[in-house]
Amino acid sequence: MNPVPPVSKTVIHFLPAPALSRWSRAWRRDASRAEGAPVPPIESPNRQACSIVRHRETHMPFANARRRTTRSPLRFGLLIGAALVAAGTAGVAQQTADVRPVTDAVLQNPDAGDWVNWRRTLDGWGYSPLDEITRDNVGDLQLAWSWGLEPGVSQTTPIVRDGVMYIANPGNVVQALDAATGDFIWEYRREMDERLRPAAQMRSLAIYEDLILLNTVDAHIVGLDARTGAVRWDTDVAPDHDGYGFSSGPVVADGVVVAGLRGCERFREDTCYIVGVDGRTGQILWRTSTIARPGERGGDSWGDLPLLFRAGADAWIPGSYDPVNRLVYYGTSQAKPWTRDARGTDGDALYSNSTLALDPATGEMQWYYQHIPGDSHDMDETFERILIDVDGQPSVYSMGKLGILWQLDRVTGDYINATDLGYQNLMDLNRETGELTYRDGVVVDVGEELFFCPSTGGFKSLRAMAYHPDTAALYVPINLQCETAAFGPVERRDGGGGTGGVRGRQNHFHPDAPDQLGEVRAMDIRTGDTLWHHRRRAPYNTATLTTAGGLVFIGDWERYIFAYDAATGDQLWQSRLSTMSNGYPISYAVDGKQYIAFGAGGPLGGSSWTSVIPTDLLPEMRNPRAGNAIFVFALPE
Repeated sequence: MNPVPPVSKTVIHFLPAPALSRWSRAWRRDASRAEGAPVPPIESPNRQACSIVRHRETHMPFANARRRTTRSPLRFGLLIGAALVAAGTAGVAQQTADVRPVTDAVLQNPDAGDWVNWRRTLDGWGYSPLDEITRDNVGDLQLAWSWGLEPGVSQTTPIVRDGVMYIANPGNVVQALDAATGDFIWEYRREMDERLRPAAQMRSLAIYEDLILLNTVDAHIVGLDARTGAVRWDTDVAPDHDGYGFSSGPVVADGVVVAGLRGCERFREDTCYIVGVDGRTGQILWRTSTIARPGERGGDSWGDLPLLFRAGADAWIPGSYDPVNRLVYYGTSQAKPWTRDARGTDGDALYSNSTLALDPATGEMQWYYQHIPGDSHDMDETFERILIDVDGQPSVYSMGKLGILWQLDRVTGDYINATDLGYQNLMDLNRETGELTYRDGVVVDVGEELFFCPSTGGFKSLRAMAYHPDTAALYVPINLQCETAAFGPVERRDGGGGTGGVRGRQNHFHPDAPDQLGEVRAMDIRTGDTLWHHRRRAPYNTATLTTAGGLVFIGDWERYIFAYDAATGDQLWQSRLSTMSNGYPISYAVDGKQYIAFGAGGPLGGSSWTSVIPTDLLPEMRNPRAGNAIFVFALPE
């Protein structure tokens, strides 16, 4: 862990009056309703209408900030001198300096108006209990405000606490905004090697106590003061870096910040891992390898390959947490190189393409379930894990690129059920046992051309599905595409490695949808049956969001965003953004008013195939390459 260097300057920031008022009400509410940890002390005894904070050189003073909002300018200033400080309104300083701590209890049961986890709750539902926006009035939604984001790959998920929105931008940048107006509050910037920018997306942040938790593209975890953006601790998770990094934020489980690495395709003695860090201090508590090592449980699943050549099993999507059973659930990606032939083994390659259940206190793997043994086509299973109790059965649901919905016992890891959407042509599923077996002729040698569905982009990918408790259904974004390609070789040497990639890629519409790529599907969690589905010519490009108003929100590649009736699938509303919708929409409330927030990001902001398929299959469609932004909608006053 690197200590924060000595501060070099003091900057005084005026905050917008609406934010002061909301924070004041939040503080008074906290004082009258004990919620766990006490309110942190203020950082200055001065009575003032502004906060005095100290900044590292990477922290951006308000006076130098660019205004990028559609609403009125933020009222802020840089003041010098104690006399001006003393002139502030009595009592206001305490509210501006303090934030209500986000305890473990809060993370497990957030206020209805807050969005404090990647998918709002630790169980990964992607569901908001807010119901001001309903089936009857959603058609009246209007743009409330918008905010431009940094250039680069943008797949962000804002988090919101007490009327403040925190957003991860591409390239190790975090911004805090007034969630009702879009007014700027603070910004944190961290230096980054610009060679990393093409893959510098950060899909989410986390919040714990009074800290905003940022995973960086170069494998640091940083604790930022939620009031100011100042660095409180900075932990280097992979000191040698060597290609390791993060592309998503962590999950906080009983005070432990848990995060999974990406960049695990290189050949090196240090395998990929999931790390646990103390949420208050940043101290590394444990590392758990996602690769089975020789001589350990599952080690023989790689045949006689030495550890040096066992690669992959990245865990690049945030996990979920069950506080009752004290288990964190992560999905892992495929083994690397992508094909058995290039890897040099036809073994199962544990713990790739698996669900892992870890003890957050120790990192010990309590159980694992491998969905696709010995994958040979880049079919990740690394995506979100959704925790639902079904008729008293604690379950964990997931879906990977193949488009198979899995239900496991989340206490034991035992198989319960699986539903194949019926679109893939690579494997046969035994629904009684959950066993997958490859069909004849699909496991090919390096350089041998193959037609396969889905493409390496997957039917289901990083676009998370959401659960609605009223319909007992999961709402799944699907993109229907196939591919003809040959998988490439990888040189087996120390420091080498890689995926192998594909050669001669040709993209195809799926035979079942000859001119449509996008599908959103509602699936019954008990049976796997389809309740309704929609198809569109353009791919869907965001996660789904469900709300207590009976709605499902989603966006597509053609810049449209939609609201559907969760029960019937009827389209009730649409709007259009500056560029294609992207990332993970959220819903939150400020002063009782509900908002819906969507991210937008240019054509480089989707999964690996997003920038290729439209030029091949949708030549009539085009998106601006720039235009990363957040768009926030609400009902008219």
